[in-house]
Amino acid sequence: MEDMTEECPQDKIIFDEERGEYICTETGEVIEERVVDQGADWRAFTPEEKAKRSRAGPPVEHTIHDLGISSTIDWKDVDIYGKKLDVKNKVKAMKLRKWHLRIRLSSAIDRNLYQAMQEIERLSSLLNLPKATREEASIIYRKAVEKKLVRGRSIDEIVAASVYIACRRMKVVRSLDEIAKYTKARRKEIARAYRLLISTLNIEIPVADPKDYLVSIANLVKLSPKTIKTATEILERAKEKGIIAGKDPAGTAAAALYAAAIMNDEQITQHKIAEVAGVTEVTIRNRYKELMNALKLRTG
Repeated sequence: MEDMTEECPQDKIIFDEERGEYICTETGEVIEERVVDQGADWRAFTPEEKAKRSRAGPPVEHTIHDLGISSTIDWKDVDIYGKKLDVKNKVKAMKLRKWHLRIRLSSAIDRNLYQAMQEIERLSSLLNLPKATREEASIIYRKAVEKKLVRGRSIDEIVAASVYIACRRMKVVRSLDEIAKYTKARRKEIARAYRLLISTLNIEIPVADPKDYLVSIANLVKLSPKTIKTATEILERAKEKGIIAGKDPAGTAAAALYAAAIMNDEQITQHKIAEVAGVTEVTIRNRYKELMNALKLRTG
């Protein structure tokens, strides 16, 4: 390897892992051979073979109670050749699955995590949350278990609070009322668990911007892109004047959309937009008046 650079440019030398040789791509000369191979001790000729023969294992899945690192027994009821099992072997496979699940859920923590991860998946599906948000919610719940914050509290309220925190952190617009609608825990209990988790786990929640809520609310009530653009301009002007600081972002966004809809002659009721935004009609009415007066907006 010492006089490689003298005879052949360094950038033309490659290492052939299969043969253990350094080869010059310019001349085809073998520079050095019988080099110790640092690669895998198996060969693969296609990406599929490489994936199958790799021993690294699957990536960690936080949404699975055991992180997806344990083995599972398939539910297809077929043998290794793809043939269906007979009745006798089906019964055996069913018993094996039953005992396998019991072993995987042998401790109280495992059972708690299994139930919680199932609930996170159910709640996330109903709320149509992206995978990254589900992962974040699962990580937050695991931290709560490590800190023993789930003791004396229902799984539902801690799961719902974890999902709400994940949504806030990932800037996925979902209100507390919307989450509470799909779980057994009451809104008050979820809010209490939310405060407990962010304070005990030292979780940073980014400041919500009303503009983050615009598209989500507008799509749900079927407002046009023109109205969304008008509402965005209203919020930008309101922010410059400092009249939305400290106000509920969802309510402010809903009020801006309501004002923009009226300005663009689109029919929308305060009740409908309040229901979608997860705020009261009174909130929208108050924010709407503030925006109209402070920005001197005109309708019609």
